[in-house]
Amino acid sequence: MNSKAIRKAFLDFFISKQHTIVDSAPMVVKNDPTLMFTNAGMNQFKDIFLGNQAAKAARVADTQKCLRVSGKHNDLEEVGHDTYHHTMFEMLGNWSFGDYFKEEAIDWAWEFLHDKMGIAADRMYATVFEGSEDDNLGLDVEAQRIWLKHLPADRVLNGSKKDNFWEMGDTGPCGPCSELHVDLRDDEERAKVPGVDLVNQDHPLVIEIWNLVFIQFNRKANGSLEELPAKHVDTGMGFERLCMIIQGKKSNYDTDVFQPVIGKLGTLSNKKYGENEKDDIAMRVIADHLRAIAFAIADGQLPSNNKAGYVIRRILRRAVRYGYTFLGFREPFIYQLVETLKENMGDAFPELQAQQVLIEKVIKEEEESFLRTLSTGIKLLDELIGKAADNNKKEIEGKDAFVLYDTYGFPLDLTELIARENGLSVDEAGFNKEMEAQKNRSRNAAQQETDDWVELIKIESTAFLGYDQLEAEIRIARYRKVVQKKKSFYQLVFDQTPFYGEAGGQVGDQGYLEANGVKTPVFDTQKENNLTVHLVEKLPENPEQVFKAVVNGDRRKQIASNHTATHLLHAALREVLGTHVEQKGSLVNADHLRFDFSHFQKVTDEELAKVEALVNNKIRENANLEEKRAIPIDEAKELGAMMLFGEKYGDAVRVIKFGESVELCGGTHAEATGQIGLLKIVSEGAVAAGIRRIEAITAARAEKYVNDQLGLLQTIKDTIKGSKDVVESIATLMKQNNELSKQIEDFQRESLKIVKANLKSKVMMERGVNIIAERVEVDNAGLLKDLVFQLKAEIENLFLVIGADIDGKPMLTVMISDNVVADKDLHAGKIVREAGKEIKGGGGGQPFYATAGGKDVNGLQAAIEKARSFIRK
Repeated sequence: MNSKAIRKAFLDFFISKQHTIVDSAPMVVKNDPTLMFTNAGMNQFKDIFLGNQAAKAARVADTQKCLRVSGKHNDLEEVGHDTYHHTMFEMLGNWSFGDYFKEEAIDWAWEFLHDKMGIAADRMYATVFEGSEDDNLGLDVEAQRIWLKHLPADRVLNGSKKDNFWEMGDTGPCGPCSELHVDLRDDEERAKVPGVDLVNQDHPLVIEIWNLVFIQFNRKANGSLEELPAKHVDTGMGFERLCMIIQGKKSNYDTDVFQPVIGKLGTLSNKKYGENEKDDIAMRVIADHLRAIAFAIADGQLPSNNKAGYVIRRILRRAVRYGYTFLGFREPFIYQLVETLKENMGDAFPELQAQQVLIEKVIKEEEESFLRTLSTGIKLLDELIGKAADNNKKEIEGKDAFVLYDTYGFPLDLTELIARENGLSVDEAGFNKEMEAQKNRSRNAAQQETDDWVELIKIESTAFLGYDQLEAEIRIARYRKVVQKKKSFYQLVFDQTPFYGEAGGQVGDQGYLEANGVKTPVFDTQKENNLTVHLVEKLPENPEQVFKAVVNGDRRKQIASNHTATHLLHAALREVLGTHVEQKGSLVNADHLRFDFSHFQKVTDEELAKVEALVNNKIRENANLEEKRAIPIDEAKELGAMMLFGEKYGDAVRVIKFGESVELCGGTHAEATGQIGLLKIVSEGAVAAGIRRIEAITAARAEKYVNDQLGLLQTIKDTIKGSKDVVESIATLMKQNNELSKQIEDFQRESLKIVKANLKSKVMMERGVNIIAERVEVDNAGLLKDLVFQLKAEIENLFLVIGADIDGKPMLTVMISDNVVADKDLHAGKIVREAGKEIKGGGGGQPFYATAGGKDVNGLQAAIEKARSFIRK
């Protein structure tokens, strides 16, 4: 069976067991501060397990895109070096939410693998939880009994708490699990060493294939366990490993999941897979990393220097380096593999086909960027490796690793990888110290302390009332204190709310709570794990009473207008530029709107004018909002609603329609387009490869902008008195200005010759060095720089100190001939730093040339003398 047939067989099997098949959640996680990427199949069902959301179906099955490259689940170092670890992988799973339990889960696992897929019974082993004295739990005899229906006792093994007890976190749902392992070794090897001795021993051919988790407990904050009222099943099976087993291979990479991409790599590099181990590892790494990169971009995550974006950039650069070092690639090559990946996986994941052009363009641009610095960085790293060997050191210094990161774009794990290939390690603590000194970007995000939730009333979810009303009577269901950057505030969850929580690019509502005449301002509303969280600076005196919640109506109205304007803008862009345009991000607040979209070249002024005109025509039509709430997603598709890749939609969705603009959207909107008043585009530009950004304003702000521009034009007209053609008059003035500027430049050059001749006449010889230490009159810093470099070229053995007053600001320059720097052990940068104190300033530079600026012109002569004193020393 090929991989497509194997995937279909799994899903069809569970359809036959009355399971609902759900789509994979996006690999990039949104609205969950605890997680950047989906790293397990259960992630999208987390709120069901936590009791925050009711299950829409009691039985579910799926194949989930997962990524494991950071934190607790980090398989990056093993990828490509062994046969079965990956960054991005598919997790096949079936789920029961309070329906069936251990008997069905185990029986069906056996039925699928043995009866349907034909895996030999004598190659399989099952593990069951052996118990834990700490938790007062005994052997999972129920699971053991069920497995003994299918396997002999010597192949039903007891497993430790580490391997056979699953927990979501320090607290929350948890329970014992059973793992299925398969022995893929040849009969001869199996005869020598029993498979039972190799289970959970990291043997590459005795592998775990399926984990059946039985969620039956809740771990409380004090560490104790309590039985859950409803028991759940959560299973996960590695699709790539299943393909390896079914296709009779000894490596995941030998299956048709990876071989088409590896074959394409062989063609591009003119190397054959299977002939050289280092080349093979490189091909496996690249084939694996390609999937992680492509799916992340398809889900809306572009490579960047922050958080999830930096993880993707790290993976991509790691792949580029393997291709550069082992396969000889000197030009972008990874983007050429996307077509092959799409052909292989596009049926199961249509986002690859829909986003193919964007994925290719982003990858190619990233490759070009890194290849510009890669060769220089590798050369420097080779020098560091050689230096370490010469000094009998086994470690590359952290500050050197940081230079590679900061200057050449080498992620730390890439430097560690290359170092490891040469028998070295990297001083990670030293690297982190350098990173800390530069205030790395993720530092502030960690400066938050959060207390446990205090629960006042039990709720499954917060009912949102804000589409229809801006006021409501509410009760606080739970609250907690948060300390962030030494400031504290409280998060409140209500039983129902008119407040919109930040989502889909729309900022959260503001307003207040009121009880007994006392108002508590709500300064923001956010979404977190599908909870609507209201932020207040102070907790109400009695949080258990009934409150009136009131949204700031004027602010909400302007936000709603701007949100509606983004829908009209999206439709207009697709009409003017083409249907390849798709939303890639947005920001909607009360002041303006920002809209990111896929497009591969600058939008011309003429195109922008057409887009703006189309939007304003729709505004003048005053089209009414047509809203369909909680309709089946298939019905929404029939209506032609735009669906954004990277978003996870439920079975029931909300459709927003204004004329021909039809989109799925949970945000708030104008009642009619006329409410927007006017849209004015104020900027358009690139934000990433293949991604453009438009910023626009509406209503009163747009009117003010237009009036300000008209006022500016009138001022220009008044300035150019008596002229009928303003444009022609400005063109004439610019031409005259250019001619005068050229004359001034000619005059300045001639003046510089006089200044230079004067300085050359004042050269003094001391200890074999030609010294100039003078104050000069020049018009700008550029002329001063020209002057000192001309003098350096014309005077040998030079030590030059020049001070100048440029527009009331003192400036000091030190220029030293290269041979004088070496002979006298001088450094211009150190000299100006010290001398600059006399002008109440500072500066720096290279050993032969440095400058300093300051605030005190009166100290200029003292600064010159102080700089000169260094040559006398």
